[in-house]
Parts: sequence; structure tokens; C-alpha cells
Amino acid sequence: MTASAPTEATQTSAAAPLWVSDLTVAYHRKPVLWDVDLELPEGRLIAVVGPNGAGKSTFIKAVLGLVPRASGTVSIYGRPYEDQRHLVGYVPQRESVDWDFPVSALDVVAMGLYRQIGWFRPVTRRHREKAMAELEKVGMASYGHRQISQLSGGQQQRVFLARALAQDARIYFMDEPFAGVDVATERAIIALLKELKAAGKTCVVVHHDLQTVPNYFDHVVLLNMRVVAAGPTDAVFTEENLKKTYGGKLTLLSQALHEYAKAPTIKGKEGA
Repeated sequence: MTASAPTEATQTSAAAPLWVSDLTVAYHRKPVLWDVDLELPEGRLIAVVGPNGAGKSTFIKAVLGLVPRASGTVSIYGRPYEDQRHLVGYVPQRESVDWDFPVSALDVVAMGLYRQIGWFRPVTRRHREKAMAELEKVGMASYGHRQISQLSGGQQQRVFLARALAQDARIYFMDEPFAGVDVATERAIIALLKELKAAGKTCVVVHHDLQTVPNYFDHVVLLNMRVVAAGPTDAVFTEENLKKTYGGKLTLLSQALHEYAKAPTIKGKEGA
């Protein structure tokens, strides 16, 4: 599948959760992303995979307008992101957050409700109950009144996932949500992703662990400044495409593909 071709034959750019054309981003005149063309299908768990420095996080930030674009067009369900913010949830990299800010876990989740509450309006008991319900989904209800700085890295990540859930978005962008978390948190995150998919949501996830890509995701974007390949995991997550994406660094890739081949029942279940 070519990078510029639609990822699904039945998908149109007007209906696509995300459609990107000719996206270029440069830092200090050095391109980080170059001529990215991409169209993603609805209701899928989509991994954005590539080597360090490939522009994965920059891609998400450019889509969300968090970094300037040198060129390109981005649409969410056929309209500019600026018009569709209410349809989008975002989980940033944990390292990019100021965890010393004096707020509780419940306060952080309530921030995801501000579109419902309205800016500069008080958070009501109903809103706090809603925020607590989202914390319950990620196993963090008992930590709701604890300062965010007092939580472990995995617990902090769960809180930010709960905040994204509170937004009740149609498409979620998550930047390395599995990075540096414990096994229990990783299981909680993938269970949450599956629930979102079952509800018809689309999740675009920057992911670094190649061995879990086939089990966790049913759609893959291989990125290295440009889109190398994009499409269903079964079709795209191949040794040939990984070589094009990562060059000659194939020790880990070969291991990932070997594990993938050994677990066809898991692959079939997760890709269903």
C-alpha cells in the first residue's frame, strides 16, 4: 500500500476520522516531517511506529496544532481540526507534563469536562461524580483526592487516560501511553483501548514496542519522516516494510516478527 493511497477502499476523506495531505513540519529549517499524506479509518486501534527521531510525536502535535506546520492540510471528519476540537481527545507524553502543579487526580480528570462545564464556571457535584466515574474505569477512584505529584508514573498515566475519557471524544490521540508504565497499567491501558474500539472510537497511538504491535493494534502507520506504509496490521507489519522504516537495525524487528508468527490465534483475535 502506498503512503498516499486511502487506507480503506470504502473510506472517503470527508468521512475519515483523520485525513492529512502534504504535511511538512520543520524545526530551525530542518524538516522533521516531509510531505505526509495519510487517511485513517474509523473504529480502529492504530499504531504510529518508527525509529527515534522519525517524527511520530511531532506528527500528532502537528495534527492538533501544537506545533506549526510548514505546509499541509489536516481534517477531522472532513473539517479543520480547529472546528472539530470537541471530537478529539489527547493524552500527551507523560514527560511533557508538569506533575508538580498542585492539583488532585480528580481535578485533572475534571479538566476534560470543561467543554461541558464552560470556562470560568464552577465544577459542580455532578461534574465531580462524572470525573470520579472515569477514574473508576482506570482503577484510580481511590486516588481521586491525592495530589497528582504523589502518584507513580503508571498512576499518573491512568489519570490522564481518564481525563481523555471524560472528553467523550470520537478520535483519541495518545503519545507513548505505554512508555515507562508497569505491567498492571499496561493491561489497564490496552483494556481501555479495546473498550473504546468496541464503542466505535478511533485511537491513534504512538507506540515503541514492536513486539506488541500485532497483538494490540489492528492498523499500523510506519513513519520515518514520511509515511513508509499504512494499513491493516496483517498487510503492513512485514519485514520488508520494517526494513524500509528502520534501515538495517533488524535484530529487534526480526524477533517481533517471529513472535507475531508464533501467535496466529492472538493475532486473529485482536485483529477481528
